Amino acid sequence: MFSQTLAITGINLKSIPERWASSLVIVVGLAGVVAVFTALLAMASGFESTLKASGRTDNAIILRGGSDTELNSGLGRDSTTLIKQAPGIRKDAAGKPMASAEMIVIAELIRQGDSKNGANITVRGVEDNGFALRPQLKIVEGRKFKTGLRELIVGRGVTRQFQGAELGKTLRMRGSDWTVVGIFESGDAHESELWADAEVAQSTFNRRGYSSVLVGLDGASGLKTLQDNLKADPRQTVDVKSEQDYYSSQTKQFRQQIGALAGFVTLVMALGAIFAALNTMYAAVAARGKEIATLRAIGFGGLPVLTSVMIEALTLAFAGGVLGAAIAYLLFNGFSVSTLGQNFTQVVFAFKVTPSLVGTGLIISLVIGFIGGLLPAISAARLPVTTALRTA
Repeated sequence: MFSQTLAITGINLKSIPERWASSLVIVVGLAGVVAVFTALLAMASGFESTLKASGRTDNAIILRGGSDTELNSGLGRDSTTLIKQAPGIRKDAAGKPMASAEMIVIAELIRQGDSKNGANITVRGVEDNGFALRPQLKIVEGRKFKTGLRELIVGRGVTRQFQGAELGKTLRMRGSDWTVVGIFESGDAHESELWADAEVAQSTFNRRGYSSVLVGLDGASGLKTLQDNLKADPRQTVDVKSEQDYYSSQTKQFRQQIGALAGFVTLVMALGAIFAALNTMYAAVAARGKEIATLRAIGFGGLPVLTSVMIEALTLAFAGGVLGAAIAYLLFNGFSVSTLGQNFTQVVFAFKVTPSLVGTGLIISLVIGFIGGLLPAISAARLPVTTALRTA
């Protein structure tokens, strides 16, 4: 049976170029399914990886109790001073707590290529320790802002997606002018932000408190120690999360929405691809009816015929899957876009076509090819020899 299967399969595969037009229907259809599926989930993967990269396991973020995001949080000056003295926070070489009280304000910038439509951008007021707690952040052009001046450093993602944020430019935000003195890269969601001195931002934007406090944790037990102490303090009503957990939680809703969209679109396109495969494989079997009947007449069994037709369908499906994955990778991997994050501000991120996404796309392609080839294969295997010879 094995030798029979190899023989028939070889004949089928060699005849594909003679039926290139009908075979191309399967390949192109499945390429489209895989490309769309991979591209959609690459968007979710890129967004998730960008936000996850923003959080470190050795840092914690403190928000007002019940606040899901920094934008909804508010901490008074007295509260932030007490938080910085809490046990569980790492100390620097001078014995001072590694903590940065930070403030979030929403500004508006015009997108590249647009003339008037603005989009929300995060302006983050930080203290000096905000840089030490994020060692991945590097100034790549210009310099750091000076304390006490209305100066900004701008994330690289902002300069790619929005106008007027280049080095040396002056940005007008809420009635005040700010000078861009530096461009930074961090490889995470902070590249979608504008950074300024926290005290200057507070006075300029008429804010009395802060949105959050970012702290370095003192060892593996630092997070629990900090949580327990702040929870036990009757003066505080705060939530303490590891920085990584905080940013990971920001991706949940986006991933669910994109996952549902990808599933729906893939299902609709897959149904079309299955019907295309059915028609193509039925046509291929019908065109080779006399050939199959002759093989059956000289002793070839039905199972080798069925197997050979299935192998042909799966081969075409695999080719379509590879083509679709290649299209998705070439067109979308690293493609930079921006979308609204949990703070209702733009997060700049790049599509990320991962090996797992490619593998899933290929599996979907093979499943569709299997379903599309099964009925024609069974029909070919069951076709009576006399009927095939008479109708061929």
